[in-house]
This record gives sequence, structure tokens and C-alpha cells, in this order.
Amino acid sequence: MDYEKLVNLATDLGCRLMASGAEIYRVEDSVSRVLTAYGVESPEIFALPSCLIVSINTPDGRPVTRMRRIGPHGTDIEELDIYNAICRELCADRPEVGEALEMLTLIPAKHRSFKPGMILCGYAAATTFFTLLFGGGLFDAVSSMICGAAVGLCLMFGSKWMGRNSFFRTVVCSAVAAFLALLLSRFGLGRDVDTVTIGVLMLLVPGVALTNAMREILAGDIYSGLSRTAEAILTAGAIALGVAAGIALDMTF
Repeated sequence: MDYEKLVNLATDLGCRLMASGAEIYRVEDSVSRVLTAYGVESPEIFALPSCLIVSINTPDGRPVTRMRRIGPHGTDIEELDIYNAICRELCADRPEVGEALEMLTLIPAKHRSFKPGMILCGYAAATTFFTLLFGGGLFDAVSSMICGAAVGLCLMFGSKWMGRNSFFRTVVCSAVAAFLALLLSRFGLGRDVDTVTIGVLMLLVPGVALTNAMREILAGDIYSGLSRTAEAILTAGAIALGVAAGIALDMTF
């Protein structure tokens, strides 16, 4: 057994699960199950949203440890389901480590990618229905659809000129949402500016991050829960700052 490759396999799988939006306990449990299935006794796994450490002792007493840093990531339910299925398959069939590594490298080719136009339609439709849910009228829905498409463009292509700084990107997107909502209301397209703005900002609200934070704190993963809580608070602050900037920009015209 090549334990170096086995630890690389488990670490790579854990990082991919984390990057897909998996909870801390799911990442640690999945990596532990894979290593145990291949005959490793008492593996040690420590996961944070930005880091994964995997350590084992080989039968001859030699320690093997891997630490991998995980960059900014979001949530991809389809990817998460694929990697969960791979984890179950590895535990059940226990293929050769080289074959298992090859399975992981083929995952991106299997992952379904959506065209930018379809993603943009999703952003526009989500803001439209949120605005209707909050009591907006037909004109408000049309206004939020336009604002949602604009925010979607910022989210999809903004990383090219805003970098990977999620705080700054959220500020810019919320400023665009508030400014466009106010601008469209001036032309009579939106009647209730507050409802339109709130409907569009729902795209940026860190609901999943806050939910995962509370779940991890209750599960005992305090460090991870506090990290996600801080991320959610910073995102909320960025939304408030961006809306204030959008209102101030509208007042200058």
C-alpha cells in the first residue's frame, strides 16, 4: 500500500468536499471513512473552512501528514452530491489508490456547467420572485428583474476586475442594486423602492453561511462556526455599506 498516495487521495477528496460547501463534520467524517476503509487505524483529521490537515501512522510506525489550504469558495450542491457518491463508492469497493485518484481527476469533466445566459436568467428570476414574495407589484417585479440581472453580471464577471475579495465584491454588487432600484423608480418602472431593493439584496444575503455556522457551533466545531459567523457578519456589513454608497450616489444626480 502506497500510504503517501492514500493520504493525497483522502486530502484531495476532503478539499473538494469543503470547496463544494460541505459542513466541517461531513468533511472530517468522509475523509476518516475513506482512510479506515483502506485499512488505516485511527486517522487524525482536522478541518477548518480554509484548511485541511490529514495525518496517519503507517503499520511500520511512520507518520504521514498532509496539510492543504483551501481558497475562497461557495456552495455547489451538485458537486457536493458527486463527491459524496465518490466517497461512498471508495468505501464500498476500495479500488486501487491510483484508480481512485484518476476517478477524482475525471470529476470536473462530469460536472454539468451552465451557460452564462442561463445563470443570468436564474439571478433575474430569483430577484423577481423575492420581490413578489415581499409584496411588490408587477412594475416592482420588472424593476427587480433588471437589477437582479445587473447584480448577476457583477457576481459572474466581477472577479476579473475586483479580484477574489468577496467583501469588496459584495459592496459593489449591493451598491449597484440600490442605485439601479432608485434610478428605475425615477423613471416610473419601480413603485416601491424598498421592496425592490430588498428583493435584489436577497441574492447577497449569507443565509447558507450563517446556517452552517450555527450548525457547526452546535456540533462542537467552535472555530469553524466562529469563522463562518464572522464571514456572515462581514458580508452583512458589506451589504449595508454598499446600499449606503448606492443611495449616496443616487443623491448626487
